[in-house]
Amino acid sequence: MRVLLVGAGGVGTAITRIAARRRFLEHMTVADHDRSRAESAVATLGERGDRFAALRLDASDPAAVRAALAEHRCDVLLNATDPRFVMPLFEAALAEGVHYLDMAMSLSRPHPSRPYEECGVKLGDEQFERSADWEAAGRLALVGMGVEPGLSDVFARYASDELFDEIDELGIRDGADLTVEGYDFAPSFSIWTTIEECLNPPVVYEEERGWFTTAPFSEPEVFDFPEGIGPVECVNVEHEEVLLVPRWLKARRVTFKYGLGDEFIGVLRTLHKLGLDRTAPVTVRSGLGEAEVSPRDVVAACLPDPAGLGERMRGKTCAGTWVKGSKDGRPREVYLYHVVDNQWSMREYGSQAVVWQTAINPVAALELVARGTWGGSGVLGPEAMPPRPFLDLLGEYGAPWGIREQ
Repeated sequence: MRVLLVGAGGVGTAITRIAARRRFLEHMTVADHDRSRAESAVATLGERGDRFAALRLDASDPAAVRAALAEHRCDVLLNATDPRFVMPLFEAALAEGVHYLDMAMSLSRPHPSRPYEECGVKLGDEQFERSADWEAAGRLALVGMGVEPGLSDVFARYASDELFDEIDELGIRDGADLTVEGYDFAPSFSIWTTIEECLNPPVVYEEERGWFTTAPFSEPEVFDFPEGIGPVECVNVEHEEVLLVPRWLKARRVTFKYGLGDEFIGVLRTLHKLGLDRTAPVTVRSGLGEAEVSPRDVVAACLPDPAGLGERMRGKTCAGTWVKGSKDGRPREVYLYHVVDNQWSMREYGSQAVVWQTAINPVAALELVARGTWGGSGVLGPEAMPPRPFLDLLGEYGAPWGIREQ
């Protein structure tokens, strides 16, 4: 398999380090708007980097993306950029006739008059509108294939197939006990994406109501995470699983709750109050003249790069799927989960836990596609694929998952 990886940030770099150890990969072209980042990602692979090349590429330019796909004879485009670039990359892959995989889906837009009651444009709507075109082309767009969404959706399909006859509620629960030495505030993942997820109206699915929205940070609950992380307060956050799971699986209710903490929620609310979460450019005047800048891009530029925090981070991160329902006429409740210790991921791969946990899943998915174990055409989520081969492969990658009866 020949892959064009677009994005050489923390997750993209971790993808190269994981993929370099797998033989299914014939060649990977690592592309980024900053060529030095792509070159650095390849250089750190050392002797394992003989199947990798670096390229400067503007992800917002479909013609340039198509040219790169053709020049490097790629079979698939792997999108490791932020969600702003989903649609140009998605469209370029379709136009060039290659498969596509991403970890975050096309952006949502809140309902213009009832943002905390009704959905406007939902996450992934723009991609699913093009599913017939992908089917006609005989190509696969596997969307939402990171850890959350991604592995969490595979857990959901596994629970539906093998653990439950009926599901009352299926909820993604994400928490960590990570700390970063030397920083009062240092997010472990892209602040651009985090702002998008956390300040947009969260979406909830109920069988009788369909999809609807609530206010940000609603319905707080304390969830006890495994392997020593312990109790963390989680709140509703907009996320792809709620939009993906009901398309393939039957559940009476689907939610996503994230363990943010009071300090993080307070910072996000302040950013929103000051208008610093906005993406539309504003005019900034200084002694050097005028410039058009996005407030959210400024916030991101002022914070440390999450990819470079690994040496200062301590603790574990947990991603998982909590399911409540019945099996053989008896009530059942389980939590399927994946935990990564930052010291382990830094020692073994040189990548901090959150980006490594995200990166392993698209690589495993590509391997299953290369083997022919996963396949199909159209725009498909992880729920559309058989879960057991993926979960077995995680163990082969040295990333075992767990299940806890609640």
